[in-house]
Amino acid sequence: MKLYVGNLSFETTENDLQDLFEQHGQVGEVTLMMDRMTGKSRGFAFVTMNDKAQAESAASALNGKEVAGRTLTVNEARAREERPRPFNSNRSFAGNRR
Repeated sequence: MKLYVGNLSFETTENDLQDLFEQHGQVGEVTLMMDRMTGKSRGFAFVTMNDKAQAESAASALNGKEVAGRTLTVNEARAREERPRPFNSNRSFAGNRR
């Protein structure tokens, strides 16, 4: 089961999250979302736990818990929605030069 973890401190690492969630069960994967331009944390992550009961226990225990001065938001991750492409996403910035 994949969990969304939001409102993370920008100093939180994947290892910090691994340690935190392992207190509630076996962690399969931790993915901390990073900004492509700056390389800094975006303040949220996804944690995959192998057992649904352990994941639900972790979400219940950690949602609303304060970690590194921030109150965590932890819930089941939803499937990513398809976003419509902008109208002119295939156009170049050069314009119509003749």
